[in-house]
Amino acid sequence: MSHFRKIFVILIFGFGYATSFGQVLIPMDYEEQADHLKAYGLVFEAVDKGYECHWLLNHRGGSFVILDADQFIIQKALLKGVSYENYGASTLISLMSELKSPSTNTNTVELERVPKIAVYSPAGKQPWDDAVTLVLTYAEIPFETIYDDEVLGGNLSQYDWLHLHHEDFTGQYGKFYGAYRDAAWYINQKSQFEAHAKSLGYNKVSDVKGAVAEVISAYVNQGGFLFAMCSATDSYDIALASRNTDICESMFDGDPSSPGAALAMDYDRCFAFENFDLVMNPLRYEYSSIDITEQRVRRVKEDQDYFELFDFSAKYDVVPTILVQNHTALVKGFYGQTTAYDMKTLKPSTTVLGKSKTDAAARYIHGTYGEGYWTFYGGHDPEDYQHRVGDEPTDLKEFPNSPGYRLILNNILFPAAKKPPQKT
Repeated sequence: MSHFRKIFVILIFGFGYATSFGQVLIPMDYEEQADHLKAYGLVFEAVDKGYECHWLLNHRGGSFVILDADQFIIQKALLKGVSYENYGASTLISLMSELKSPSTNTNTVELERVPKIAVYSPAGKQPWDDAVTLVLTYAEIPFETIYDDEVLGGNLSQYDWLHLHHEDFTGQYGKFYGAYRDAAWYINQKSQFEAHAKSLGYNKVSDVKGAVAEVISAYVNQGGFLFAMCSATDSYDIALASRNTDICESMFDGDPSSPGAALAMDYDRCFAFENFDLVMNPLRYEYSSIDITEQRVRRVKEDQDYFELFDFSAKYDVVPTILVQNHTALVKGFYGQTTAYDMKTLKPSTTVLGKSKTDAAARYIHGTYGEGYWTFYGGHDPEDYQHRVGDEPTDLKEFPNSPGYRLILNNILFPAAKKPPQKT
């Protein structure tokens, strides 16, 4: 029976009563899943509706099980184009027992409660400006958009999971000055940000962003989940490290940087990085020595640009195992304002989840801060190799099995997973 014929049968005979289909497995391996991205949306909704769901770590690409599935789940799977398999109870019990066996690098974790999601993004941004907004919309996972007003107003406590848009938390407007200082969009954006800072009671945009970074730091410390991509990763840590000094030159904030600013970094405030050197030249499109984008442009070819996801113990390193679930261990590389992290700038407490094959730079990193968790992911758009200002938006209908976008969705479901106590 064809996919559309199945949908027709379900729609005609399925509504109005619930029929138990037993145990449903959502396969996430390469061959058997038609739409990996929408599969996350299906599981998210199932958990939210109260179905018992489990994540099968390192089994068939990180598949999911929905127990006691009924007509609602089957309808949703068919309408979303998500592949599923029916399992008998005894078969499933045997499978889950095998995955828990000490002799295998597999595990099962229960998905208990979906997170309430916030995306930190300025007004006027379109969904395709940010990969997380794009994939959440495609996967039909609900989220709310917040920005400086809400963060500084104390609203973060309403959310379990926060994504940082491709923001410059240093107040240097993305360091686009060298290339775009005469462009209308740059001039208008700078003017709008400055006016917004004044409306919030701050003299400088850098002061607003620094205050926002500190509030987010407290949010994670108290148990929040933070996910950031591209320039929102390194610029966030730089903003924390530079809270007691002015690193912005006059074209950014109206006065010179503090004398010796580059030597006044407080790395103890940072989540992921330490011992990095600031790039103080306002004409250079780079914040610090953390990112190695400029080096990669000269020596990495697109057809050779991949990063490798590391293996972790599914029994003892449950959290990093969750975050690297995928149907391939090799993920296509992609650029952003911040693309990859120099290994020499990582704190010893930072876990590298994925590293570039060509230049041994970290692409995907994770760690804890207080009671919470953070994940940083280099690059702008996993299916747009060199995203530039004005490029056409990515249409995820063309990339339903994207490994790079799957990593984002791992982080979305991560807060729902029953996790072991943090290691001390």
